[in-house]
Amino acid sequence: MEQVISTHGLTRLFGETVAVDHLDLTVQRGEVFGLLGPNGAGKTTTIRLLNGILRPSAGEARVLGMDVRTQGNEIRRHTGVLTETPSLYEALTARENLLFFGDLYDLPPAQLKQRVEELLEEFGLAERADERVGTYSKGMRQRLAIARALLHRPLLLFLDEPTSGLDPLAARRVREMIQRLSHQEGRTIFLCTHNLAEAQLLCSRVGVIDHGRLRALGSPSELARELWQGVWVEIDLRGQLSDQLAEVLEEIPAIQSHSFEDGRLTLQLKDEEAIPEVVAALAARGGRIYRVAPREHTLEEIYFRIQGGG
Repeated sequence: MEQVISTHGLTRLFGETVAVDHLDLTVQRGEVFGLLGPNGAGKTTTIRLLNGILRPSAGEARVLGMDVRTQGNEIRRHTGVLTETPSLYEALTARENLLFFGDLYDLPPAQLKQRVEELLEEFGLAERADERVGTYSKGMRQRLAIARALLHRPLLLFLDEPTSGLDPLAARRVREMIQRLSHQEGRTIFLCTHNLAEAQLLCSRVGVIDHGRLRALGSPSELARELWQGVWVEIDLRGQLSDQLAEVLEEIPAIQSHSFEDGRLTLQLKDEEAIPEVVAALAARGGRIYRVAPREHTLEEIYFRIQGGG
């Protein structure tokens, strides 16, 4: 697959403060990649470096095949950026904002006008398109900022908290848009968010960054396998764990750990071959088994395990 972003030892210092610390990262074309971390971890600085807005203190990075040190202007012609606190001209209307920014991208007037109308309609702003942005709610401003980032149909889209301030329906539409841009149009999305459930839904891979250093990189399933050894299985018993069933958990050597909550038995097994043995033993002791399924660790569990030093 084609690499859209590639960094090697990318570092940025502000005085003696290390904002980004020897970042090694690749992002593939058409991928939704999530960069996760607390405030001040280096996410925004990374976006600025990758767009050629900030100059690296050390290391190198190429975006869309271009060098961030020398080709920042050209890179920004092909990227769209939504910052966490997007800047819009409050004295202008939504339509005027989009026409102004589209003109900065040198979009032909006829094409720009049509594109503006498409985006106003898509983001539910058409009815209030000629009202000043200063009268808009936070959610409306966020939708307009996303529309601005999409004006020139960028190949690579950087989104910093894209659903912040949006109501559930608007947030859902943004998530669907991200999936469409990636899966149907082959565009690459670089997503920074604190919404871990949203990141799990959208991202094929994630990186966890803290104090400027990348602490983990991979798909959620890959990271889970690294953090939790063995095979994890959830068994729905819909009742209490009787003494007879508890004895089974102590008798089978392949069971490495177990927990029981709300009628669900969670087991850590040595390997998959132990699953039939466990199910048969529970049934033989009177256990009523309603469901057996893999135990998928959530991205939230993965994130806090990494940040907690797990």
